[in-house]
Amino acid sequence: MNEYGYFRVAAGVPRVRPSDIRYNTHGITELYRRAAAEGAAVLVTPELVVTAYTCADLLLQSALLDGVGKALAELAEQTRGSRTMLVAGAPLRKGNALFNTAVVMAGGRILGVVPKSYIPNYNEFYEKRWFASPTADDNGKLQLGGEMIPFGTDLLFDKGGSKVGIEICEDLWVPAPPSGRLALAGADVILNLSATDENIGKHAYLRELIRQQSARCRCAYIYASAGIGESSTDLVFSGNAIIAENGRVLAESPRFRPEALYECVDIDVESLRNDRMKFNTFSDNSRSADTSVRTVDAGNGSGAKGLLRHIDPHPFVPADDSRLRERCEEILHIQAWGLMQRLSATGCRKVTIGISGGLDSTLALLVAVKAFNMLHLDRKGIVAITMPGLATSQRTHSNAWKLMELLEMTPVEIPIGKAVDQHFSDIGQNPQSHDATYENSQARERTQILMDMANKTGGMVVGTGDLSELALGWCTYNGDQMSMYGVNASVPKTLVKYLVSHYAATECRPDIAGVLADIVDTPISPELVPAASDTEIAQKTEDLVGPYELHDFFLYHMLRHGFAPRKIYHIACIAFKGVYDRTTVKKWLTTFYRRFFSQQFKRSAMPDGPKVGSICLSPRGDWRMPSDASSALWLSSLDDCDATEDEEDGK
Repeated sequence: MNEYGYFRVAAGVPRVRPSDIRYNTHGITELYRRAAAEGAAVLVTPELVVTAYTCADLLLQSALLDGVGKALAELAEQTRGSRTMLVAGAPLRKGNALFNTAVVMAGGRILGVVPKSYIPNYNEFYEKRWFASPTADDNGKLQLGGEMIPFGTDLLFDKGGSKVGIEICEDLWVPAPPSGRLALAGADVILNLSATDENIGKHAYLRELIRQQSARCRCAYIYASAGIGESSTDLVFSGNAIIAENGRVLAESPRFRPEALYECVDIDVESLRNDRMKFNTFSDNSRSADTSVRTVDAGNGSGAKGLLRHIDPHPFVPADDSRLRERCEEILHIQAWGLMQRLSATGCRKVTIGISGGLDSTLALLVAVKAFNMLHLDRKGIVAITMPGLATSQRTHSNAWKLMELLEMTPVEIPIGKAVDQHFSDIGQNPQSHDATYENSQARERTQILMDMANKTGGMVVGTGDLSELALGWCTYNGDQMSMYGVNASVPKTLVKYLVSHYAATECRPDIAGVLADIVDTPISPELVPAASDTEIAQKTEDLVGPYELHDFFLYHMLRHGFAPRKIYHIACIAFKGVYDRTTVKKWLTTFYRRFFSQQFKRSAMPDGPKVGSICLSPRGDWRMPSDASSALWLSSLDDCDATEDEEDGK
């Protein structure tokens, strides 16, 4: 595990020939050299790879088993002088029984042997014809190559501070896989040496099984399954090298290829451990389970350079179009369902929403329409109020009116200019001083109108502010920060435009879609400071507080994974290479921490709103923080980040 908590792993599937141990050993060695050259801490290969899985009754021949011992000694020697741990499948005798095992080698030695726990004897698999099922009494040591080697299903291997556990093929398919117990005992990484044949629909099931087990165990799951060269007498083995982490497949080899297969990627062990600590049911489960293990020292980590891992610059926005559509649809339903439930519980049949012609208020309005449709309520109950002020542009004002009219609700226009001027006079504010008082007075005047109109109509105020604004405190306390239900409260800014675009594409007429498209293209602005003309927008939010794509990235990794500033800076520089230089990333990360800490008091008083994703700042749920907490520790750690250090590429 390196300084940022990454642990490089590899899964390899060599070409094999049944019972041709020399040929198979050569194939394993070639993959091992590749893994070692890439700085992998561990390479896992398939089940019984030394002999090939499909040897059948040849597995009981002494000539074959004697050859296995010699091959393992040769493979162990290959690891001498290397920091990469090799795990290879082989049949091994212990006492009067033959076991299907994973043999762990590093530093020129065999470190341990893990037998397969569950031996299948059904359908096409009749392994009990050859192999014994291990019992607790078998846990101990095995004589191999003149040494007594740790043997058993209770072994963990400590590789440079990361803990590695092993199970074999069928072990994953049982109701309580050994990997569950090993993860509860501290395994960060689970290796699976497998020989899974192909049949209709099985691969999709297998892939989901691996993904789910990595999520359930909050671990990395490294899977290598038999491929080219295995006998096709009755079965076909296509080869699989799959690496999953906490419910996500990070790397996956193509199937049905004539060459050896290989995948290598960096696992984020720090993220996994933070998750286990954060979701306390994991530790509760570990205290109630049998987690007695023996730990074998497997040497130092690999010292891998660079980063073999894709860092998504937009973690809230799926890159795949189909997944993005699915996510947008689900979020819109969650938002609308939450508002529908609040309307039903309070007996309200009307809502008031401030419509600016910007993205956030547009999304809130669309959610209200969806909720009213669910309740079969007349849309006239949506009192949409546009409140042009001292800096409202013609573009946003026009779009607000078009949207309200086309959606057939109750449109209202209440200009705030005179009221704000009177307020300035009352408090002695110079109208030419465009300071915080100038800006916040407008925001609070709009909120007062919305609240009073809600009282007048017997409705509730639907808030429009989003997650990113709450994180930065980019909202006016008791102004746009306040509402009676905030439907956008856990929707990040980088996702809002996709939600509006999705609604435009799926749920409205072309004329409405055209207005929504222009709103999506409008620069983000609070429009509180006048421009040179009413067709321009003077304030562009991202010029003032920084790019939202950066802030959403910072927010995600701080809250979801608990990463320290130094790591967030490191991965942001990789994710946004070619977009922002390191100095720019550091500047806005510093701004993020300063604002996040200083603006907590606004989040402490935020109204109710539905949680839609993994990140939420509700003080009643996901995020509880003192409003006077100091950011000094976080900011001082950024001082150690050198903005001129060499960049490292992600995969």
